[in-house]
Amino acid sequence: MELILWILAVVLVVAGILALFRRQILWGIVLIIVGLLVGPGGVSIFNT
Repeated sequence: MELILWILAVVLVVAGILALFRRQILWGIVLIIVGLLVGPGGVSIFNT
């Protein structure tokens, strides 16, 4: 499960960075924050 969370977090953060480059600032920031929250280093929403 931890590997899946890492992959999901990396995909979200990369998508957020790409959105920032396409001048979609708000969407990019949201994706980066969600990616950091989902990742195992952050506050995972799946660990209850």
